[in-house]
Amino acid sequence: MTGTLETSSGTAGAARKPPVAAVLAAVGIPMFMATLDNLVVANALPVIKHDLGASLTDLQWFVNAYTLAFASLLLTASALGDRLGRRRLFMIGISVFTAASAACAMASEPWMLILFRAIQGFGAAAIMPLSLTLLSASVPEKMRSAAIGIWGGISGLGVALGPVVGGAVVSGLSWQWIFWLNVPIGIVAVPLVARVLSESYGGARRLDVVGLLLSAGGVLAVVWGVIHGADDGWTSAVVLGGLLGGAALLVAFIAWELRVTDPMLHLRMFRNRGFSVINAVAFTFAVGVFGSIFLLVQYFQVVQGYTPLQSGIRTLPWTMAPMVVAPLAGLIVDRVGPRVLVATGQVFLAAALGWMAMITTVDVSYGSFVLPFILGGIGMGLTFAPTATVVMASASSDDQGMASGANNTIREVGVAMGVAVLASVFASHGGYTTPQSYVDGLAPAIGVGAVIVAVGAVVALFLPGRKGLLSKIATAARCEAERDSEPGLAPLH
Repeated sequence: MTGTLETSSGTAGAARKPPVAAVLAAVGIPMFMATLDNLVVANALPVIKHDLGASLTDLQWFVNAYTLAFASLLLTASALGDRLGRRRLFMIGISVFTAASAACAMASEPWMLILFRAIQGFGAAAIMPLSLTLLSASVPEKMRSAAIGIWGGISGLGVALGPVVGGAVVSGLSWQWIFWLNVPIGIVAVPLVARVLSESYGGARRLDVVGLLLSAGGVLAVVWGVIHGADDGWTSAVVLGGLLGGAALLVAFIAWELRVTDPMLHLRMFRNRGFSVINAVAFTFAVGVFGSIFLLVQYFQVVQGYTPLQSGIRTLPWTMAPMVVAPLAGLIVDRVGPRVLVATGQVFLAAALGWMAMITTVDVSYGSFVLPFILGGIGMGLTFAPTATVVMASASSDDQGMASGANNTIREVGVAMGVAVLASVFASHGGYTTPQSYVDGLAPAIGVGAVIVAVGAVVALFLPGRKGLLSKIATAARCEAERDSEPGLAPLH
């Protein structure tokens, strides 16, 4: 079965070999749209809060509704793409994301924006993992790491332009236009994907409905508990019920995946050291960094009184750096190994966050933030491309969609947990009432983020490090997948 599927995929790819630049455009434009939307929304939160009369909990759910919906369906989207066609589901995801963006722009109540942000997340679940899988399948192996580096740079461009575009739109037009901007991008992206990319398939398997419900319910319950911990008390029945119930659902999910014939997540992939370690780092990275960004992007508006555009411009030293660094990291990852790049990136990020936590006051000058912003941006750039390279190298061709889905799931759960945990730390020490109150909450929250990222730096030391090891990881993963598929053979350890 595996050989047949790989041959059919290869035949489809061989029938049409578009230029690498066209492939990068086809997978990069939709990914750019989804990436841009994260920080565009974050920078507009203070304005949306005022216009819709939203609470702090609403602001968290404007972010978490997207990330939770995204995370809960990533593995399912990857599995459906393997079965129904990766390009087909990619285009469906783009269409759903585009339509939901238009609905977000027309929202007039907080609950409406939360609902349509969740639908956006459903569309994005088919965009992000499949963009990497389609890219990996569409470029020659010798160019893969460089292409992934450019892919990471495009993602970095979305991060870089998000605060600026959001600020410019909110200042010159209205916050609704941050969502209307997605509509023409989506309209252009669908026919481009149809023309440039060939269809490809992975290992055909049934939809794991039970696994979907257990994983989505577990993540939702845990994050719900964390969000309400600061306000309702960590020992309250609602919070404890969410935390313990969510943990029980996640344990049940693992138990189910170990026994079901067609799991949505092959847990055997985590026996690969590189895959396990890079996903652990992706989680700590997302919790510490994106939880901090959620609060930092509001600092210049809430505390120092800048407009959204002025605030977005001031974040450029941080957000522009990944666009430059990520492609360079992709070019050299095969030479130096992922351990050096990812571990260094986490050290830079932890130092940057700790630096900002120490210097943040009500009247600190903007110049004091420039160096830690640059340091943090370099750290993010050193993380993006090597992470994607390790994930793709750690899986067989049939399992690459699942591997990408698992990595994106873990990272997006980290984003949701990061926003929830650090917002809870923020709410425990401060609030939005005065600039000083905001700083009182911001500094300890960012400090917690720095500690979490520092843990990831230690974990990253266990990544593969020597030249050429990534190819060995790929060979080992492929052999393990084939061995597990043979009856009567014990799994490799």
